[in-house]
Order: sequence, then C-alpha cells, then structure tokens
Amino acid sequence: MKAFDFGILRLLRKRAGLSIGEASERSGVSPAVISRLERNQTTAELETVWKLARLFDLTAAELLDLAESGMTRRLDASFHQSEDFHFEELRYRNIRCLFGRAPAGGRVSRPKIHRDDYEICWILRGRVRLKLPDEEYFLASGESVQFDALLEHTYEALEESELLVIHLKKNKGV
Repeated sequence: MKAFDFGILRLLRKRAGLSIGEASERSGVSPAVISRLERNQTTAELETVWKLARLFDLTAAELLDLAESGMTRRLDASFHQSEDFHFEELRYRNIRCLFGRAPAGGRVSRPKIHRDDYEICWILRGRVRLKLPDEEYFLASGESVQFDALLEHTYEALEESELLVIHLKKNKGV
C-alpha cells in the first residue's frame, strides 16, 4: 500500500485548466516529474510537494492531506459504554462517529470534552434532552443539533433512544 496517492495532482491540474507543461512552467517542477507523480510512479520530495502546492494555492500539508485522504480506509467498529449509553464507534483522523443506544432515563452526565471538535447529535429514534451550559434542547426522532464540543454537555434519554453523535474536527485554516 502506498502512503500517498498523488493522482490528485491530475485532478487539481485539470480543474485549474493547466496542461502538464503549463503546470511545470508555473511551478518549476519538470513535466516528467509531474507526469510520474500523477501516475504514482515516483515519490515526491518535500520541495516538490511545496512547489506543486503553491501552484494550486495550497500549503504542502494540505496537498499531502489530499494525497493521503484520497485513499480508502476500512475500519471495524469498536464498542464502549459511557454511563448508561452503549456506543459503537468509528474513528478516522478527522471524524468520529458514534451510534448510541440508551434506555429511558439513561444519562451521560460528564461526557468527555472534545477539544477542536464540533459535535452533531442526530436522534434516530426516541427522545433525548441535551443540556449545555446556557441552553437545553429536547430532541425527538429526526431532529439534530450542532454545537462546539468544548462546551460541557449532558445527554439524557427521555425514552428508549438511538442517536448518532458525530465529532468533526474544526478546520484550522492557514
């Protein structure tokens, strides 16, 4: 398995309306290197990544992230219990998905605070009360809410419930 798939360069180049020759001229990277990278026939030196990233108005880290994130990853769910809630969890680098089940009256009174995350709670079945420091939401099947996971929060199942909780990393910007 390759660590990076630089086939993304072809997509970026074509989206910018550039030929390999034009991309080479603007970036200072030889047409042969660009062609081999696009076909994953060579590895990229850091300076080459930096030059190509600038061509597409990206940072080198963003280009590497695109080359890495384009690759498929398969995970099996893990299971855990947090107070009265039972969760199946998938965790990727930028997102964490939790499918939760709770009996009526079930609570998570001190869920882990997730710095640098947004949290989305989507009620699939049942009714849940979400308490935040200055707000309270009563959510029913089909309803959702998004908030900064840095805030202390509590979930309480008002009836037997199933929910999807998603932790999405905040975009750090450049």
